[in-house]
Amino acid sequence: MSNSVATEIAKRAATAARAVANLTTAEKNAVLQKMANAIRSHRDEILAVNEKDMEAGRDKQLSEAMLDRLQLNPERIEGMATAIEEIIELQDPVGERMPFNERPNGIKVEKMRIPLGVICMIYEARPNVTADAGALCFKSGNAVILRCGREAIESSKAIAAALHQALRESDLPEDVITVVPTPDRELLMDLMQQDQYVDLVIPRGGEGLIHFVSDNSKIPVIQHYKGVCHLYVDKAADQDKALAILLNGKTQRTGVCNALEGLLVHQAIAAEFMPKVAQALAEKHVKIHSDKASADYFDKPDVIAVDAFGEEYLALEIAVRTVPNFAGAIDHIHQFGSGHTEVIVTEDEARAQRFIREVDSAVTMWNASSRFSDGGQLGLGAEIGISTSKLHAYGPMGLQALTTEKFVVTGTGQTRD
Repeated sequence: MSNSVATEIAKRAATAARAVANLTTAEKNAVLQKMANAIRSHRDEILAVNEKDMEAGRDKQLSEAMLDRLQLNPERIEGMATAIEEIIELQDPVGERMPFNERPNGIKVEKMRIPLGVICMIYEARPNVTADAGALCFKSGNAVILRCGREAIESSKAIAAALHQALRESDLPEDVITVVPTPDRELLMDLMQQDQYVDLVIPRGGEGLIHFVSDNSKIPVIQHYKGVCHLYVDKAADQDKALAILLNGKTQRTGVCNALEGLLVHQAIAAEFMPKVAQALAEKHVKIHSDKASADYFDKPDVIAVDAFGEEYLALEIAVRTVPNFAGAIDHIHQFGSGHTEVIVTEDEARAQRFIREVDSAVTMWNASSRFSDGGQLGLGAEIGISTSKLHAYGPMGLQALTTEKFVVTGTGQTRD
């Protein structure tokens, strides 16, 4: 694939972006409803294609976490359609005006939300991203270029075909949502140089993919390297709550970035709480990696050195550490966390508020499962991704994160002296 192919893809997307940027909210919502309907009506075709991707994935011996992300079923397809309908209900940020100030000379200054333009999504074995990203970018007035890994490319094409049907029925260009037809690495490299046409790159996948994109893109990149999420069980914790939150965060779905990877327990309650943890995790067949202070509570744990913490297992595995106090938990999170999601369980409100203030993470939670760290669960609608860098978004990214602001100045003929 030559640079001219990437340039043509990007150029066509930039032209399409102008068409969607000028649609009213009602017009966009009508198209989104058609997209949701089309995904439902194409369910059988999408499932048939996805099964072929799954067979190829199993032949390549993809990990269970990767296969879980790749797999579609009727419930997940309905979830994609429902997520689009939830986006319809969200407030459209495009065109919102915020008073800024009025100057002494009488000019009025406002800020107005506008689309970013063209978003390039780069992702691996997550075909649902095709629908989520397509709908979110459309509602926020952007065009999107979707480049998925070879594991999911046929599933993504099948989903895009449904979205394109809705665009055609609405007399809009299909280039509003473009699926790059090949996972060719050279074409990806060329796409990341199209800063004249593409405004933002959002990679979703493993740490290696994020580093590759960040190192090679001429276009600004939203980064999310990994999700090393911790649960800190404070000495003032309700232990039943803590156990339920631990099990949900670790075992409800393991191959996702908001699953728990670390458990920190205050030493004052370790003797009482750790045996409960050991029994509950053993019943779920969770492998334990522990520090020396915690090892005696578990049956044949993998005892690790302190500097071995910070792994993203994406499996039925968790690292467990006994900490001497609250400060020890904060220090551990600062050293080994990834800026994604951190949870405290405690009945001490002052300590919870201190945790929220001091932990440097995109999402902090008090007495709630890390699995809620998700755009849909937090009320954003289907998320475009989760940013663990702070420019220009931090945490789950919804509609507003896909817009920017411009200044609007209104005068009555004023000129500058």
